[in-house]
Amino acid sequence: MAKKTTRTRARRAVKRAVRPARTMTKAPREKAASRRTVESQSAPDNARGKYVYCVIQSADPLRFGAAGIGDNGSEIHTVHYRDLAAVVSDVPLGILDSTRENVLAHERVNEIVMRDHTVIPMSFGTIFKTRDDIVQLLRSAYDAFGDVLSKMRDKMEFGLKVLWDRDSIVKDIEDEDEGIHRLKNEIALQKGSTYFARMQYGRAIDAALQSRSERYGSEILDRLRDVAVASRINKPIGDKMIMNAAFL
Repeated sequence: MAKKTTRTRARRAVKRAVRPARTMTKAPREKAASRRTVESQSAPDNARGKYVYCVIQSADPLRFGAAGIGDNGSEIHTVHYRDLAAVVSDVPLGILDSTRENVLAHERVNEIVMRDHTVIPMSFGTIFKTRDDIVQLLRSAYDAFGDVLSKMRDKMEFGLKVLWDRDSIVKDIEDEDEGIHRLKNEIALQKGSTYFARMQYGRAIDAALQSRSERYGSEILDRLRDVAVASRINKPIGDKMIMNAAFL
């Protein structure tokens, strides 16, 4: 069985750490459940919070320009606890819309920070009411964050999705498998009902596709495990995808 990537453990650490910080804001339960913000929508129009992009290891104050979320071009800076730092920018408190512009801004900041630092990315829309709330997050998850950052250092996570041409594969199976080839010919030659023959043919094709998909996936994993420290296998999406994996 494939090992879970360190990034997965990072996400779990973030979830455990963020939950207490969010409850401190005393936002209404239904709004807290939305995971969009830690502050009630009833906040004054001029109320400001801290949007958190990621967590890095740094004891020195850092600035990354003004490429963050929002229209005001708030400068991206760091909030610290010991040698941990949250990369943040000031934003209005409230529910943050997941527009394409906002999502790309979130990703862009993480990419900028990743040029020089190992990062634990936060979920889109993570907003804290105060600087002290962020310090509390870093304090409460200090060991977990530090462990993940240490294991992630000098490594990158890559996603791998393998697709195939299902119709072409089915044709190959029909040509190579004598039993399936014979069934197909019988269906073509029968003058009466072919219902049961077609059912048998369909089950045989499905079984052959499953077997071939597993074989291809196993061969790919065997080759990549030698150059990866961890891997995670996710459920494929749709009929054309035979592998959906992540490697560290």
